[in-house]
Amino acid sequence: MIIRRTTRQIRLGDLLIGGGAPISVQSMTNTDTADTEKTAEQIHRLEAAGCEIIRVAVPDLEAARSLRVIREAIAIPLIADIHFDWRLAVAAMEHGAQGIRINPGNLGGPDNLQQVVDAAAQHQVPIRVGVNSGSIEKDLLERHGYPTADNPQALIESAVRNVQLVEGFGYHEMKVSIKSADVLTTINAYRALSETLDYPLHLGVTEAGGLIGGTVKSSVALGILLSEGIGDTLRISLTRDPVEEVRVAYELLRSLKIRERGPELISCPTCGRTGIDLFGLAREVEDYIQTMKSPLKVAVMGCVVNGPGEAREADIGVAGGRGKGIIFKKGEIVKRVPENELLAVFMDELKTMEAERLKDQDQDQNKQSA
Repeated sequence: MIIRRTTRQIRLGDLLIGGGAPISVQSMTNTDTADTEKTAEQIHRLEAAGCEIIRVAVPDLEAARSLRVIREAIAIPLIADIHFDWRLAVAAMEHGAQGIRINPGNLGGPDNLQQVVDAAAQHQVPIRVGVNSGSIEKDLLERHGYPTADNPQALIESAVRNVQLVEGFGYHEMKVSIKSADVLTTINAYRALSETLDYPLHLGVTEAGGLIGGTVKSSVALGILLSEGIGDTLRISLTRDPVEEVRVAYELLRSLKIRERGPELISCPTCGRTGIDLFGLAREVEDYIQTMKSPLKVAVMGCVVNGPGEAREADIGVAGGRGKGIIFKKGEIVKRVPENELLAVFMDELKTMEAERLKDQDQDQNKQSA
């Protein structure tokens, strides 16, 4: 069992972060924020995938002024990502941002930072203090050198310094992130920071890469930290459709038995006994179960001989070979189907099982509330 690190708790919109609240999944849009229609459309897709916090870039005043329209069109908390210009941070909060991400040290001095903190207090907006390896102050780099796995001190001191800048104005509604593109540097820096500050921590590996490389790097770094009880929100940064970030995040949380959302897919890697298009079948099933909510175990196997036995823990599964297929539940065969009907019949069985599970969940909730 993972024992979570104890932190302060903050509120982002209606979402609680830290202090024992569930670990939240975050992503970031890659649309032009000023294009409110496209941005809202992408956020709706992310919401459907389970995204709980969304961050948008605010590079100019037009983007800041667009936030009100976006916020009114979505259901999850909206964070404005600000670099350098304190006026954009203030404008973003005035136009509906429910959180902001800044590096307090690069806003042009304490007077500018105070304007931002005062606006955050006025609008009850938490601040994410975000520091990464590329934004460390020169004096810290001269003292400690560039952050490495063996010496991440510059990254840690930069985060602490920037947190103290905000605290200096009497504000404590913060979460903190310190990111590196290096896995081991990320792990060691967050470990040290978790022992230094009691604010909620946002986890991520910056510039992680594409689907394969980014997934591996993020899963190793964040998986280790989460297993040690470190982390309160997370983002899997991928050079892909951001929906993929959310899917990977939930699979990571599921693998650590921290949170479950929707079905888990079990599928065999194929071998010479496979007699159907297992890749295509698995892809179709995987795409479909992304729309499901019940935490079922769903198996897609290539061999009717061994499939049910190897996937006996699955709630429901399909296996096929040489013109025919079977559908099984908990290892027991319930239907035999011609191969050309296998996918359609299996999808119908999935829909029926999902409906039954959701009905049972509703009944249980009604009993508990009665």
